[in-house]
Amino acid sequence: MVGYDPGVRGDKLTTGEVVKAGSAAGMVTRAIISPLDVLKIRFQLQIEQVSVRCRQARYQGLWQATQRIFSEEGVQAFWKGHVPAQLLSICFGAVQFASFECLTEFVHKATPYNSRTAGVHFVCGGLAACSATVACQPLDTLRTRFAAQGEPKVYRNLRHAVSTMYRSEGALTFYRGLTPTMIAVFPYAGMQFFFYNIFKKVYLWILRRDAHTTDNFGNLVSGSCAGVISKTLTYPFDLFKKRLQVGGFEEARTHFGKVRSYQGLADCVLSIAQEEGLQGFFKGLSPSLLKAAVSTGCTFFCYELFCNILFGLRRRTEPKEQSGGGTRDV
Repeated sequence: MVGYDPGVRGDKLTTGEVVKAGSAAGMVTRAIISPLDVLKIRFQLQIEQVSVRCRQARYQGLWQATQRIFSEEGVQAFWKGHVPAQLLSICFGAVQFASFECLTEFVHKATPYNSRTAGVHFVCGGLAACSATVACQPLDTLRTRFAAQGEPKVYRNLRHAVSTMYRSEGALTFYRGLTPTMIAVFPYAGMQFFFYNIFKKVYLWILRRDAHTTDNFGNLVSGSCAGVISKTLTYPFDLFKKRLQVGGFEEARTHFGKVRSYQGLADCVLSIAQEEGLQGFFKGLSPSLLKAAVSTGCTFFCYELFCNILFGLRRRTEPKEQSGGGTRDV
């Protein structure tokens, strides 16, 4: 179902239906993974080592960080920035999947390549994610700022955050971290679609099922495995992005520990390497991998599920559209 399939007979989903399915998948996934995202961001922004051996570190591990955030900020803290994060997920899912479907169809019809191959899914998935990133980067920056702030809050709500950031930092602040994001998003998303394609084929081959068989559990497992591999290989760029996105936001983070300001991507990479070592590039990897497994698995699972629901709704309405014994052209 993911990507253009020339083997499917009859109507395919319209662009509007793909947008609906992608948006719904993003919305459901975001509601589930928000706590893991907050933990990941807090770890990524911490200068001190994330370890029980580092006593001066505010966050020393998953369980300790969860307890501390809960005791200091309440359960609602795990959904900080949820409004911009939801808008981000809905918009990103819509643009990404709509672009992916259009690109794979174009490749199949305009080139000698088969749209169902893993290589085509890698390229089309990367390009689709790049287009979605450019469209949604301001929402990602807002989400990061909300998740990063503690108590008392710097931004009261989404409107206050947008107006404050625009007045004090300018319009370009909403695109902080875009360079490492664009560098990372192509291979990350490309590998998500690439490995999802491979794992799903292997899963169906093991169970000896047809390629067009609907298997929600297989979609979930394939997506989770694809997410873990993709995130591990591209993780440092996500950390660089988060560090750059909170530039100009240092005052709100002073009570979390050390604070650093970077002059750009190169300065960020060199500073982390010198002060935090190579392990600094992988801070927050544990919650990030857990999040990637849940997020990617749920995204592909929900997308294919909603696509099947839309197909089912269409089939139910088709008999009503047929009159006088005639049939509708397919």
